[in-house]
Amino acid sequence: MSDCESLLSRLVAIDSVNPSLVPGARGEAEIGAFVAEWLRGKGLDVQRQETGSPGRENVIAVARGTGGGRSLLLNAHMDTVGVSGMSAPFQPVTTDGKLFGRGAMDTKGALAAFMSAAAEAHTMGLRGDVILTAVVDEEYASIGTEAVARSWKPDAAIVGEPSGLQIVTEHKGFVWFRIETAGVAAHGSLPDVGVDAILKMGKVLDALEGLSTRLRQSTPHRTLGAGSLHASLITGGQELSSYPASCILDVERRTIPGESADSAESEIRRALEQIPATLRRTFARNPMEARRDSAIVVTLAEQVRRATGAPAVFSGMSGWLDSALLDGAGIPTVVLGPAGAGLHGIEEWVDLKSVRDCRDITLATAADFCR
Repeated sequence: MSDCESLLSRLVAIDSVNPSLVPGARGEAEIGAFVAEWLRGKGLDVQRQETGSPGRENVIAVARGTGGGRSLLLNAHMDTVGVSGMSAPFQPVTTDGKLFGRGAMDTKGALAAFMSAAAEAHTMGLRGDVILTAVVDEEYASIGTEAVARSWKPDAAIVGEPSGLQIVTEHKGFVWFRIETAGVAAHGSLPDVGVDAILKMGKVLDALEGLSTRLRQSTPHRTLGAGSLHASLITGGQELSSYPASCILDVERRTIPGESADSAESEIRRALEQIPATLRRTFARNPMEARRDSAIVVTLAEQVRRATGAPAVFSGMSGWLDSALLDGAGIPTVVLGPAGAGLHGIEEWVDLKSVRDCRDITLATAADFCR
């Protein structure tokens, strides 16, 4: 077993389920202490970064350059989703070149690759800094990468997510909305008094269905397709024998590059302009699209070609990633990670050869970019 694989096994063996997803879960304290100690033992300058949530700190490790070179940030998250249905989530098992366990693919494989690359970069005498940020809370509210984006301004960043060694230059964003219709509560036998808020929501749903159809028929993005809209949650009423005074609908709008939370809200407001309902935006994350001719993308693509013997494959991810926070802070950002399967599933695994390749590609990229 290589040092990188041994490191990955040790990471997977640590329970780091996100406590914001699973109340009472262990969180990132133990894995953060391990990551910090391991990197400090490799000679890196290590610090802990507060995120605004007690006991949940990022690990920041810097392989200091000699001066004058570009800096590169390597970002991967330490937290995982829950383990419901898994028999032994924190007992890593290797079979046929795959390592199984919670977080192996998402995204401790990339974390191990980045840690190993940063440790080796420290010995290379590069002019620029290589900065590793092992962050908390990516699986919930991304408070870890938000803290990094506020306090670090490197020349470029690579975010580790399971991309199968494809270079991810774009991904979708999302906007959440709450729509409410109002009625008048009354006994079900009094139709002259009661006003049904749930029936009013029917008109809202019909209008949103029309908007959803128009979105699906719009010009698609080069890798991400078209934006989308769906009704996620609906609540209303208090019992069968009463007219409901209120109905609340929560809606998610997935956005593609070129769309914004403001433009998505304007679309919905136009669709509902003839319907008595209130609309409120509750949360939003922007999409991301990196320039494929940027220095970090060009450098990474060349190192992928050298490592694999084939031209780099560019792709997009339909989900939202922390990379949008770094890109939004003015840091040219791209996504790369190993291959695997079972994302958030009962059987999760990562391909070990791709972890080694990810480590080698990342190191070669840092050596070229920060020289």
